[in-house]
Amino acid sequence: MASYLDGVPMSGIIRIRDMMYSVANPFRLDQGDVSFDSPGSVKSAMARAIAENKTHYLQTTGVPRLRELIAAKLRDKNRIPVDDPEDVLVTHGGIHGLYLICRALLEPGDEVLIPDPEWPPAAGNILAAQGVPVGCPLHESKGWRYDLDELESKITPKTRILYLNSPHNPTGGVLTRSDIDRLAAIARERKLWVISDEAYEDVVFEGEHVSIASLPGMYARTIPLYTLSKSYAMTGLRLGYVAIRDETIRERAKKLLFYTASNVASIVQFGGIGALEGPQDCIEEFRTELRARRDLFYEGIAEAAGGVFSGKRPAGAFYAFLRIREGGRESEMWGADSRPPDSWRMVEYLIENGRIGAVPGVDFGARGEGYVRFCFARDRKELNGALESMKQLFHVTPAVDPHGLTGNKVAVE
Repeated sequence: MASYLDGVPMSGIIRIRDMMYSVANPFRLDQGDVSFDSPGSVKSAMARAIAENKTHYLQTTGVPRLRELIAAKLRDKNRIPVDDPEDVLVTHGGIHGLYLICRALLEPGDEVLIPDPEWPPAAGNILAAQGVPVGCPLHESKGWRYDLDELESKITPKTRILYLNSPHNPTGGVLTRSDIDRLAAIARERKLWVISDEAYEDVVFEGEHVSIASLPGMYARTIPLYTLSKSYAMTGLRLGYVAIRDETIRERAKKLLFYTASNVASIVQFGGIGALEGPQDCIEEFRTELRARRDLFYEGIAEAAGGVFSGKRPAGAFYAFLRIREGGRESEMWGADSRPPDSWRMVEYLIENGRIGAVPGVDFGARGEGYVRFCFARDRKELNGALESMKQLFHVTPAVDPHGLTGNKVAVE
């Protein structure tokens, strides 16, 4: 009776969304959604498709022109040797693509190495395919990257897949070229498949994005996973894609694609054609503005939270994964309960008292406890509103020390 699904947890992000819908005038720093509008090339392509009545069934794997454009993008931009558009499957967003990959690759009991912390659907889709997610720590001291010796030590005879996510959600860590080279060597030596989740490929502030499938021999054992959501502000349109060279695995994924979606919405696919055929200026414009919002938020959080949160600016993605300070006078906000605030208690406090959306770090894995994730991809007005609300929430007031230096402190009434 499919009881194995009972062990698949529902992401706490769903609970947070429900809570936020009950809040008047909220600051939606909880959801990973950019505030930008989709570029005109996307909107005009979709409007044209409607006007031309392109509202009927399509090829299950995607509109041929869209698959051609994706294959060309993978070759030219990601340096992945995709020789044939037949390798490409168009999916209902990135999460659907991950579902197809996990179901096409995993046998019951197969182990998958995943980052800890990590985006909840990674573990959820592995469990839904009756696989076993095995967390491998990302280290804040390393810029939220692996200790690669530690990662290799976690490989067992049951390990089948290495799941990579760079730039990383929720921490913003970016794997270096050296990291990718070593991970590729591990995958080749240990005969592992690699799932490379590159949803944030265009949101890199420091360093570079390297697609592991571009390395010699790696496309044969790597399934790269992408979405148009972040690069073209198409989050609600749900359009993603995967590239699978192995014919057996690709045929399995095709079956799953048909049985879950038949085909991705026609109008959305034509919007994707517009995105890839149109000007690409929006990608750099978005990245430049996201960098400015990152800096605005991190400069503001130091003042607004009075030291309650801490953390370095991320190298990529658009999340602030901040540590909750334990102890200190701000802990008096919990009243008689003197326990240090865990991430759920902190998030509920932010929502209920400050209208500020956030996601508890523990929702991303055991190593996320003690952290909170904020999305800084919202517009500047909303970010500033959240920071001002936080300042009021934590009663931050100017402080003057005996030497006449002005700073901030947390005052509890």
